[in-house]
Amino acid sequence: MRVLITGCGGFLGRSIALACLQRGYAVRGFARRAYPELSEIGVEMLQGNVSNAEQVASAMSPLDGQALDAVFHVAARVGGWGSFDGYYQTNVIGTENVIAGCLEHRIRRLIFTSSTSVVHHRGDAEGIDEQVGYPVRFAAHYPRTKALAEQRVLEADSTSWSNGDGQLQTIALRPHMIWGPGDTQMLPRTLERARAGKLRSITGPVKKVDSVYIDNARDAHLCALEKLVPGASCAGKAFFISNGEPWPINELMAAVLMSAGVSLPTRSVSPGALHAAGCLSEAVSLMLGRESEPAITRFVARQLTSSHWFDISAAKTELGYQPAVSIEEGLKRLKAEFQQRELGPEGSQG
Repeated sequence: MRVLITGCGGFLGRSIALACLQRGYAVRGFARRAYPELSEIGVEMLQGNVSNAEQVASAMSPLDGQALDAVFHVAARVGGWGSFDGYYQTNVIGTENVIAGCLEHRIRRLIFTSSTSVVHHRGDAEGIDEQVGYPVRFAAHYPRTKALAEQRVLEADSTSWSNGDGQLQTIALRPHMIWGPGDTQMLPRTLERARAGKLRSITGPVKKVDSVYIDNARDAHLCALEKLVPGASCAGKAFFISNGEPWPINELMAAVLMSAGVSLPTRSVSPGALHAAGCLSEAVSLMLGRESEPAITRFVARQLTSSHWFDISAAKTELGYQPAVSIEEGLKRLKAEFQQRELGPEGSQG
């Protein structure tokens, strides 16, 4: 099996790459910068940007003299701040380039990493399944452009290759709040704010969220790779991916902080005040012309003050996905990683 992973240097992309290597696959990675640690273990790393059609097409050329069997398109611009064009170029144009490259180089399978945010605008999303459509409006450029990209991917299913000898099959996975050892996004930012005393618990009605441990998110992508064969019922569809364990937001945050040995928040904030803070932070950033993301945005405020958990029955039935690592087990592994960091590579302090 020969696979390409865009966004290979990121949290999820790296996990998929390591799993593919363990299976004996030939792995090519595509990322914006070099990752020598991946090259050293056998990943053929190529540097480029998904918004550049020529660079993407080159990355999809034959590997070891043979066409790639599959592409994991993980690369994306994330976050809740920045210009629409910046998100559009990476998330939509980049995805269109990946699709075009698959068709040009006769690649049969495209597994797209989407997001649950493509169907969640405002209010609670409790136990919803894939029958829920896209909202008319979106809370930020990220979910809007990811929704557009997802639609492009699903519409491309069963499209004939450029030479007409075969077809591309596609699938979209919607993982929610990926976390675990090695996280480079959510956990570091949460811990940084907690250590600085800037993190708050949320008051009001209990809101539950479902997350997905990194190993489970990775396994879902490998399940999709295996199931995406000619005539597969999963082709051309999107699937929610999570642990299937909704937790109250405050409890999950507290558990993660305790795993890292970080003190819990001593102050709280109401949902209304958090939304107001998001609006104010955005207004100030716009007024001052700041490019960096504000400490709180309206998008993040909505995520923190609403329930969002999903029915993963379809992924279990059609992909054979089973979340093997529970949240409790994931927290134990996370704690072990933080303890190892404190001890250092030799197992002693320093």
